[in-house]
Amino acid sequence: MTRRNPAPRPRRGLRAALAAGAAGIIVTPLTAAAPAAASADRPAVVACPADVPVKTTCYTGQDANGAYYAIAVPKKWNGSLVVHAHGGPDLGNGSDPARSLDDLSRWSVMLDEGYAWAGSSYRRGGYGTRMGAIDTENVRRLFVSEFGTPKRTYIHGQSWGGDVAAKAVEMYGRKNGPYDGALLTSGVLGGGSRGYDYRVDLRVVYQYYCQNHPRPTEPQYPLWEGLRPDSTMTTTGLRARLQECTGYSSAPADRTALQQRNLDDILAVTKIPERTLESHLRFATFTFRDIVSTRLGGRNPFSNKGMWYSGSHDDKALNAGVERFSADPTAVRDLSYDSDLTGKVDIPVLTMHAIDDPTAFVEHEAAYRATLQGAHRDRYLVQAFTDEHEHSQLSDSEYANSIFALDRWVRTGRKPTPASLASSCASFDRVYGTGCFYKPDFRPASYASRVLARPNGRDWPAMSSAQEKIWSRVPGVGIAP
Repeated sequence: MTRRNPAPRPRRGLRAALAAGAAGIIVTPLTAAAPAAASADRPAVVACPADVPVKTTCYTGQDANGAYYAIAVPKKWNGSLVVHAHGGPDLGNGSDPARSLDDLSRWSVMLDEGYAWAGSSYRRGGYGTRMGAIDTENVRRLFVSEFGTPKRTYIHGQSWGGDVAAKAVEMYGRKNGPYDGALLTSGVLGGGSRGYDYRVDLRVVYQYYCQNHPRPTEPQYPLWEGLRPDSTMTTTGLRARLQECTGYSSAPADRTALQQRNLDDILAVTKIPERTLESHLRFATFTFRDIVSTRLGGRNPFSNKGMWYSGSHDDKALNAGVERFSADPTAVRDLSYDSDLTGKVDIPVLTMHAIDDPTAFVEHEAAYRATLQGAHRDRYLVQAFTDEHEHSQLSDSEYANSIFALDRWVRTGRKPTPASLASSCASFDRVYGTGCFYKPDFRPASYASRVLARPNGRDWPAMSSAQEKIWSRVPGVGIAP
């Protein structure tokens, strides 16, 4: 296939840029977008990951906020940049120096297509969507300080990184701003205040049937905490309890009758795929603990009061016995301000999502479209859906096709359609051979069709731009970086 990229733009040398005093990483307050601080160190040339195209130069460093980052520039650079927002959130106190290099390897197709790449590992683990957006913007600014302003800059977010990238679009993506377009893939686009309700339901439904998380003999705590702050439970320990109750990792013939019924009931009520039950329960345990205990000071942002759970062998007993709780309004406010989307978009946004995504359900896309429609910005949105069954990484042919279509949209104003995306993918598949699985006629059902809607939870956006502006004046609002 002939490359569809323009001639590369020469980059500025590192030493020249540093000598000119341009080596700044910019820190932005959570409620504003003004520059603030400088880089902690200069990017260092390192060996590229094995999957990265040959003759690519890779750099790593750590910014003044403690965030590790990775940058890569292919030899045949087309002059444009992809800035990547990673998923997760990863848990841990510090920034992970390996995360950005791992993501560079996973999405090396962008380098194959001639784009430079920059990604941040974020300054710490744990929840913080605005923090992730700021750290992502910081690595873009570092790239500019070292290599000059790209012809065009695209932001890419995967999974929770889709929420981070979408938040960055709203914070920084004004017309004639630093970003020309956004590619959101497998995105958690329902935001934090609603996007995890199905995991709230999993947490309480699991405990109703299994009664081992916590066990009756262990210290008790409200289930909205996910896990008590001082618990030493590990993922291995959680996996053992899930196996004990449901036999999920055993062949059906090896499960007891009670294990099979427990498993059937949990899956039917929560609509969570069996193959990702463990990962969703981990999130509803360890990430909930991070959100509640570490980020929100022990306040509860979740509610299941009044929810009617159905699909079990005895719905009446389930609803009579399941734990109920109501959210703290200030916790809801802070989680919403941090991670909900207003739909205030001024640049082209292309999304791609597997129809059978077992982690970020495809109905997140319906929530995002409704969010942009509610903000009267849906003219900036094109959504594509594929007949795939993965979450973490889709076909390279489709990624290459997506960035090409987004770039053409930005350069020419030719807005792609689901049908045109399906048609143009074939030429990329002749190069990458990973398949094209587009379903142009697919439209996801509403978010409420998959996740039980809480009161006032059917209207989008979950947070209007006017509400965001009001909340931004509240001292300490949101989640601290």
